[in-house]
Amino acid sequence: MNIAYPFRIDGRGRTADAAESEHVRQMIEQVLFTSPGERVNRPAFGTGVMQLVFAPNSGELATATEFMIQGALQQWLGEVIQVESVEVESRESSLTISVQYLLRRNKQQGVARFSREI
Repeated sequence: MNIAYPFRIDGRGRTADAAESEHVRQMIEQVLFTSPGERVNRPAFGTGVMQLVFAPNSGELATATEFMIQGALQQWLGEVIQVESVEVESRESSLTISVQYLLRRNKQQGVARFSREI
């Protein structure tokens, strides 16, 4: 069973679950938008990507962010997915991240896109 994120109770009164493809997307979202230090027993978990919205926008920053995200996904989800590409776009108060990946279990390709307004 793949527990849905965010955690909730379904219509049967049980823990909600998610299909494998949606669960992988949810795990990617958790890695991307959790700041290091937020998780008590995993202080290194996550990325500092939400803080980058306040940094000056440049090509170098986007490239560095893409490498940071790819490294974090490899570290925390490397047994589940193989990251093929990461694209980061920052505009004013919004951040858009696209992750193209391959599920290791069945070699199925997927793309996860996230946008956050700050």
